[in-house]
Amino acid sequence: MKKIDKLVLDAFIGPFIITFLVVVFILLNINMLRYFDDIIGKGLESLVIAQLFFYFAIFTIPTALPLSVLLSSLISFGNLGEHFELTAIKSAGVSLVRTMQPLFFFVVLLTGLAFYANNNLVPHAALEAYSLLYDIKQKKPAMDLREGAFYTGLNDISIKVNKKLPDGITLKDVIIYDHRKTDGNKEVTIADSGRMFTILNERYLKFELYNGYHYTEGNSDERELTGQKKRNSETLSRSKFSKTQVVFDMSSFDLDRTDKKWFQGNRIMRNISQLQHDIDSIQREIYAQRLSHYQYRPAYFNFYYKQDSLVLPPEIEAYRQHQDSILNAPYAPAVEPTPDNNTSYPTPDKDSTSVKKFEKDSTKQSVTRRPKSRAQKTKRTPPSNPIIRKRKQEIETKAPDVAEAVRNRPASVKVLTDSAMNALVDSLYNQQPPRDFLSQTTNMVRQVKSQLDNNNTSVADQEKELIIYTIQWHKIFASSFACLAMFLIGAPLGAIIKRGGLGVPFLVSILFFIIYYILTMQGEKLAKQNTISEITGVWLADIILFVAGLFFLRQARVDARLFEADFYRVVLDKVKRWAKQRKQRGAWQA
Repeated sequence: MKKIDKLVLDAFIGPFIITFLVVVFILLNINMLRYFDDIIGKGLESLVIAQLFFYFAIFTIPTALPLSVLLSSLISFGNLGEHFELTAIKSAGVSLVRTMQPLFFFVVLLTGLAFYANNNLVPHAALEAYSLLYDIKQKKPAMDLREGAFYTGLNDISIKVNKKLPDGITLKDVIIYDHRKTDGNKEVTIADSGRMFTILNERYLKFELYNGYHYTEGNSDERELTGQKKRNSETLSRSKFSKTQVVFDMSSFDLDRTDKKWFQGNRIMRNISQLQHDIDSIQREIYAQRLSHYQYRPAYFNFYYKQDSLVLPPEIEAYRQHQDSILNAPYAPAVEPTPDNNTSYPTPDKDSTSVKKFEKDSTKQSVTRRPKSRAQKTKRTPPSNPIIRKRKQEIETKAPDVAEAVRNRPASVKVLTDSAMNALVDSLYNQQPPRDFLSQTTNMVRQVKSQLDNNNTSVADQEKELIIYTIQWHKIFASSFACLAMFLIGAPLGAIIKRGGLGVPFLVSILFFIIYYILTMQGEKLAKQNTISEITGVWLADIILFVAGLFFLRQARVDARLFEADFYRVVLDKVKRWAKQRKQRGAWQA
């Protein structure tokens, strides 16, 4: 059996390595073609380009591994079937499942490696790749002086060259505008010829100009000092030179690296633990916003429903209790220990029994009260505030006078009865509200509606973000499990097809990979639209392919001829025979 296992492993590992490298190369080219225009013409070093390609190659591992497993398993078992090696193994009494066993354990190991790569290598590679790509996009193109056109790549400098010799250094008819003072074209240099080259490790650009003029415009400072009347505040100076040197800074052409902390919040750059932390944070934010709806409800309704009791949903109530620091705070002892009452605090090094006993005793001391006597119950303590005490005395002093005035009121004074008072109150309610009151109420309703709409929009945005991060969390597992599903499809199909090489296996693998890709994209789309759950949307493709793999494995065990024309002719003849018998049975019954 060890020889058979070695034979199967040798037949699988070689095609797997080759197909993995080929698939990574193809996917890498597809990804890099999208950023081709951003890379070309920037004068990048070969090391920077190699780093960018390396990071994007690692980024393609989640897609390359399942496809390479599918293609290599099809090729390996197709070759074994084409050379009748599977037939010899079956004739020796070894089943197809036992033949696939060593490859199954190898693919399980690949699944573990794929999970490690998806969880650790891919997020880091995505962070490095996209941060480097962003810096490349921000970098200025390499300096390229063209004949007869102004070059403005240098900061605040415009250069025009009418003729550039083939050596790339000698120039003819050079014009340089210096705008570094941000006051217009007031410094111009013109030369008949010159030479251009870089110095100090390409940090500076140096021009050696010959036979030219330097023009400068400025304010008439001399006229102001002498007190002369200014008719024209601008002056023009011209200096002739036979040779001069001009140096410009080229630091703006360097590749400046941005801090990676500005990119690491993206979901594709997070691992399992970081995604779980983000999901919990977003969920808490949603609970906090929903809780604010219920807490601000009395402010929304100033009259109606203000005193109504409202039961919070279970998850919001749990969040409120979790956030309530008063409910979670430990209870302090009610009686402070004094030197007289021999009460001692438990130290941290004592056992928990003494701590519980201390808390129990403290609770008893705080709850126990000395019974009051009847005199103490009837006796009331006067208020300590002198203002309140004085007001109370005034009320008690004036109470008899008020009662006497009510008894001695004139007969002409009428006292409203309860029914009359209720009728008066009803008339007040039946009056039409004034226009100002209606306008104020309408504005308040609009304000409350706008507040609720904004809160609902914020919660909806947070829920969409939660769905996206949850999908990414499941994708790390689902893309790893796809290796097993692809193996269960590729190995039985290779045994059924019995064709090796890159012809039929390549076409079949591409077909199933397209199915896998479409199901994955459609599932994620439906999950983002909240039509189906995140688990169903992410795992839909893996589940369907896994079930299809089990079906193909069953067909391969019974030597089904799914890809032969005779198989479908036999099936068609059976269908025709069944239809003919049914028709004859119906005519006989009629």
